[in-house]
Amino acid sequence: MRLLKTFFLSLFTSLVSGQINISGTVLGYSNDRKEIPLSDVNIIWLNSTVGTSTNNAGEFSIPFKKEYGKIVISYVGYQSDTIVANRPNLGKIWLRPDKELEEVTVQKKLNPIQKSLFNIQNVVTVDSREMLKAACCNLSESFETNPSVDVNISDAITGAKQIQMLGLNSPYLLFTQENMPFIRGASQIYGMSFIPGSWVESIQITKGSGSVLNGFESISGQINSELVKPLTDKKLFLNAYANNYERFEINTRYNYKFSENIGTGVYLHANLRNGTIDKNSDSFLDTPLSKQINFMNRWQFLDPKKGWISFLNFQYLLDEKQIGQEDFNPKRDKFTNNNWGSEVNTDRLDVSAKLGYVFPELPYQSFGLQTAFSNHAQNSYYGFNHYDVQHQSFYSNFLFNSIIGSTQHKFKTGLSYTYDSFDESVNSEDMDRSDNSVGGFFEYTYDNLEKLSFVAGIRIDSHNRLNTFITPRLHLRYALWKQSSLRFSIGRGKRAANIFAENQQMFASSRSINIINNSGNIYTLQPEIAWNYGVGFIQKLYINNRSFDFSIDFNRIVFKDQVLIDWENPREISFYNLTGKSFSNSLQIDVNYEIIQNLDIRATYKNYNVELDYNSGSKTKPLQSKHRFFVNLNYETLKKYREGQWRMDLTVNWQGRQRLPNTSENPAPYRLPTSSDAYSIVNGQLTRVLNEKFEIYLGGENITNTTQKIAILGAEDPFGPYFDSTLLYKPVLGHTYYLGFRYKL
Repeated sequence: MRLLKTFFLSLFTSLVSGQINISGTVLGYSNDRKEIPLSDVNIIWLNSTVGTSTNNAGEFSIPFKKEYGKIVISYVGYQSDTIVANRPNLGKIWLRPDKELEEVTVQKKLNPIQKSLFNIQNVVTVDSREMLKAACCNLSESFETNPSVDVNISDAITGAKQIQMLGLNSPYLLFTQENMPFIRGASQIYGMSFIPGSWVESIQITKGSGSVLNGFESISGQINSELVKPLTDKKLFLNAYANNYERFEINTRYNYKFSENIGTGVYLHANLRNGTIDKNSDSFLDTPLSKQINFMNRWQFLDPKKGWISFLNFQYLLDEKQIGQEDFNPKRDKFTNNNWGSEVNTDRLDVSAKLGYVFPELPYQSFGLQTAFSNHAQNSYYGFNHYDVQHQSFYSNFLFNSIIGSTQHKFKTGLSYTYDSFDESVNSEDMDRSDNSVGGFFEYTYDNLEKLSFVAGIRIDSHNRLNTFITPRLHLRYALWKQSSLRFSIGRGKRAANIFAENQQMFASSRSINIINNSGNIYTLQPEIAWNYGVGFIQKLYINNRSFDFSIDFNRIVFKDQVLIDWENPREISFYNLTGKSFSNSLQIDVNYEIIQNLDIRATYKNYNVELDYNSGSKTKPLQSKHRFFVNLNYETLKKYREGQWRMDLTVNWQGRQRLPNTSENPAPYRLPTSSDAYSIVNGQLTRVLNEKFEIYLGGENITNTTQKIAILGAEDPFGPYFDSTLLYKPVLGHTYYLGFRYKL
């Protein structure tokens, strides 16, 4: 029964990811008989030249070849073995050393951030261990130690954290939860805080336009979060957190298995921040008063005999925020000029399901159905500005996977349908609309681990506002030499800009809203269209017998049409379609190295060149650093001392100068310089593992106490003409210290 369960779990993974491969994990034993993963083990089909090697976790995946039945596993210092490949997941495979020595000590540390040499797309995988290096209370805080994306705070009042990739803001990213769209439309600004970090099993970050399977909207990349599974997760997990700014959180998960085939999980997240914090003495709260209740019930079902597998999720969230002046009282001051204040209340329901079937006689062939429904209701006001939005969304996707001749030639095809209903009220003006689209896609994969592999996909969609259009995408990987990969990608993306939901920080200012009519179907604006071109190189090798990884990525995004958000007039914010050029060039260089045993360094340099043709002329993107440096140091005591183990983590983020929007038309007290100064942010955490069940952690964010001296223009007169909280380039909160514990059973 266990083998059957493993068999169908692996096949379901193939269903979702499209990789129909034979996989397994190669292990050895240390002198105290503990399992250790073996990396760079040679895996090859018997009597062939098709092969691969294991990664840092000892894992491998090799294309299924129906003409071969056995896999040869060889590794220097160990006895070779031949395995019959009679199931997709071979599980754990142990190798024996060539010679039995009196004492052998082998230590192997798994990298929590992995870049695969063999993945055709440029994907970075982040597992749950990486998220333990920071406070990581929700998804927006899960990237503090990850250089693949940038995390910024959108303004000085709401405290909303925004994700950027390749020089573009989060609306140009496709956010999915288990490969189904999740953060989009009305949830763009606050949605990252609606996914607790403790629920996340892993995150996959894709640079470039991604796969046609997930739709047409992705322009800069895709971030997919995989949640923990009831049948494989711990029975009980409990996490509590508190910091010096009176933020308190609790996370708990409880899983119950009715049988080997049916399991359910009950997950709860609650947070509270009720301290009035105003360290910069501008009369405004440095961070919102807030409370959130987030509940999810998750079901997992397997029927190995018949080939069915399914997931079912129910999630409900209630989130309330109060922002503004310290003395603001909603019952007394709402919609008055006594004190400036705001409330943002969100009520959200999500229901999603997955159903998959694997053909018992054809293990490389399967189909699946994905469906998701959400109802997002936000009621909010910002001073005298009023914004309400209710967004109902339905998504369905049918996929079919198979091969053409052999697993070296795979294809995925299917149909998708999306429906969105927006009921928006902006300062009492109703802006309702309904969007729907139906599309079909086909994706072909040629997978040859020796040299060349590529994925070519195309989809056609018919949208009631975006018309009928084609989305082509191509990803290519070429192995130049051993332990290296060269990647190319090109793809097209198209999306409708939800200008109010995606730019809610504009309401926390005295700026007027100006939409320049361009005869379009979305707020009179035309849709956004862009091409993403990418090239990347990765090399893995050993220096002084220690793992060294080097990678370099370059992406260029060229907009054929774009909705520009023009902040250059301090009295207004303007939205209009691009009439000239707009592009983003992004260069990233990564180096990972184990300096000494268990001390790792991760260093990154990023260069952004983002230019747009505004109506007032060509300018670089405001509030965007051209140069960024990132360094992360991580140290762990030896694994064999796990009970009583220490884990230490230090992260430094340096940002160069940023161009600031024009404020020259303001009176002198309300003007900013043309650019900001450079600054650094230092975060650190220390974790003590007391035993396998219990650990405590102590950490600090912004330890150097870097803050913006004047975070809000006109804070002394928030109802006056120069009030503006949107020009934020440094943190508002100073040094933050936190304490927490984790308990697992």
